[in-house]
Amino acid sequence: MKKRDHKLFINDIIAAIKSIDKFVGKMTLEELESDEKTSSAVIRKFEIIGEAVKHVPNKIKDKYKGIQWKSMAGMRDRLIHAYFGIDYNLVWAAIKNEIPKLKPKLKKLLSNMEKEEK
Repeated sequence: MKKRDHKLFINDIIAAIKSIDKFVGKMTLEELESDEKTSSAVIRKFEIIGEAVKHVPNKIKDKYKGIQWKSMAGMRDRLIHAYFGIDYNLVWAAIKNEIPKLKPKLKKLLSNMEKEEK
């Protein structure tokens, strides 16, 4: 089986972020908590982000230290292992504070990687 290019994992993270933005829209924390379908979809996208991060090579992570790689992977782990409840305040803080900062950093990383390949 051919190894998947690490740029695809970064694209997965960007796509998951876009989906989270779309799913949440103008919702409030309370609306997210009470909407099981949306909250489940958002949590799944955070899981995808965390899984994708784990496949990004360390040389990329070391080069782009301004990206919170460990936090992204850690969020996935906290969500996956929260069998009896989700800390929606933590999820909401990530949606409102971390996601908006992360998307442009990842797009720049991807752009830099594509320039380096030329």
